[in-house]
Amino acid sequence: MLFKLILFLWLSLVIVAGISFPITMNPIHWNELPMIPGLEDKARIIFFHAPLAWVTTLAFLVSLFHAVRYLGKKNFNDDIRSSASAGLGIMFCILATVTGSFWAKFNWGSFWNWDPRETSIFVLLLIYGAYFALRSSVEGEEKRATLSAVYAVIAGVTALFFIFVMPRIVEGLHPNEAIIVRGRISMNSTMLIIFLCSLVGYTALYMWLLRLRVRIAQLEFQLLEKGN
Repeated sequence: MLFKLILFLWLSLVIVAGISFPITMNPIHWNELPMIPGLEDKARIIFFHAPLAWVTTLAFLVSLFHAVRYLGKKNFNDDIRSSASAGLGIMFCILATVTGSFWAKFNWGSFWNWDPRETSIFVLLLIYGAYFALRSSVEGEEKRATLSAVYAVIAGVTALFFIFVMPRIVEGLHPNEAIIVRGRISMNSTMLIIFLCSLVGYTALYMWLLRLRVRIAQLEFQLLEKGN
């Protein structure tokens, strides 16, 4: 209960600060954020879109990790954690897509432009949507878990390519150069603190949701085992 209260207050403060703190050309006061060329006031979306994309990546990597563990140990708890994390990955992927679409509308004039990162996230939604279609179509716990684990490994490796490789070999519209200039982040200390707090907050939210989903799935599995 205490953890949930702290997490709620933490994310609430991040949201309030990210939305309300003024953006100025030459920040002087502690609560002023710098003007990022090309983004201006729309730079606030960084506090939400980038952390959501990070958690999406983390969730798919955790799903991959537990899929590999299941194939090695055949422990159904790893199958549960892999599928639960993949489901959360889809949820955060959708949220990252929605926030990114609003950013695209403000910056590029339309909600969707088939930028390499937009294309990548769309493909990931299809890949992991097929993962759950596979799980729902296979009968037998062990067979379902094994096939799902194999698919999750392939999907995880594919996700790494689409997230880290493709956007770097295909030129796109994403304003990476506006945020990172010559290897340095174009943020003052206040903006960086809010951004890092957002990363921590959304990561903690993912971990809490994962623990909750795993616990529910484990209880359902135990009830199913007793019923058989």
